[in-house]
Amino acid sequence: MKKIIRNKIFVGMNTSKGIYVLLFLFFFCASNAQTRFYAGDDSRILYVGRIDYSQPHQPRLWLPGSYFYFHTHDHQIQLIVEDEQLYGQHQNYIEIVIDDTCLQRIHLTRKIDTILIQMPASHDASVHRILVCKDTESGNGYIACRGIICQTLLPPDPLPTRKIECFGNSITCGFGADTSQIPCGKGAWYDQHNAYMSYGAVAARLLHAQWHLSAVSGIGLIHSCCQMRITMPQVYDKINMREDGLLWNFTDYQPDVVTICLGQNDGIQDSAAFCNAYVQFIHTLRRVYPKAYFICLNSPMADEKLNAVLKKYIQSVCDAIKKEGDPQISYFFFTQRYHQGCGEHPDVQEQQEMGRLLAAYIRTRMHW
Repeated sequence: MKKIIRNKIFVGMNTSKGIYVLLFLFFFCASNAQTRFYAGDDSRILYVGRIDYSQPHQPRLWLPGSYFYFHTHDHQIQLIVEDEQLYGQHQNYIEIVIDDTCLQRIHLTRKIDTILIQMPASHDASVHRILVCKDTESGNGYIACRGIICQTLLPPDPLPTRKIECFGNSITCGFGADTSQIPCGKGAWYDQHNAYMSYGAVAARLLHAQWHLSAVSGIGLIHSCCQMRITMPQVYDKINMREDGLLWNFTDYQPDVVTICLGQNDGIQDSAAFCNAYVQFIHTLRRVYPKAYFICLNSPMADEKLNAVLKKYIQSVCDAIKKEGDPQISYFFFTQRYHQGCGEHPDVQEQQEMGRLLAAYIRTRMHW
């Protein structure tokens, strides 16, 4: 029998939910006779998001909320994940979800981590569905699924036919939402990211839809914050929306619904400049998404002054698009301010409420 050599590092145990997650520095030699290794590009592992397949057998996830899932009979599996370790730092977090129950948010701390997952005793299903979601964003580097060690991977259920894509900024990324491990004001800027619990992902799950979160913290339509040199119209077509030149193939994912939540980082801009840019951005998206229904959102964290301006601008934009003969657009405005998270961003509970409200609106518009 050959061995797996590893250096154990204890990360967390949540006995109340019955999951035990250990992280290891992993050097894979071979599996034992009872288990086998499945490479990251195995057809039984399904990926959703702007996935980078440029590296053989190691699909890379860049954008927040990108995810993959698989099914198994096993009560214990080992998941092998690579972290880019951008700038030599441990910036990425992932969410582990078993049988549709979110059980553990994990901070990756090695270049290659092996996560040992034992199924909760309360989950007595004969088949387990395991979903792994990237909670952080492109600016934190990629993660890659190197593979899975288990006895058997099963053919997964097909992906939902409904598809949603959410363009946005830090709010859409889930920035500052999750203080369950590190409170606001502590740690680094990415330590409270939780894309899995962001409003777009929450709404998609309520609607039994796939989701893409095409979002970057700090980004704007015509003006981005924090000395960022890009705006959304410059990177909307990229796999890594921070700086990568690798283009996304829009034919790989044609959403039924596209939401746009921009303007917080622009601030109050000249109405003509902002509205013209917004109309042009919708024209750009319409060329790649000829059948999608567009929903323009106000900023959920905007103060009263900015919110009033954005609502006025967005209404004007939607009216202009409809006058051009495109009826597949409307706006949805959150009626209160959500800012209980870090940096006055929505926290997890507020993101969930926003997701429920957005899902209800989409359900009405799409007759879902």
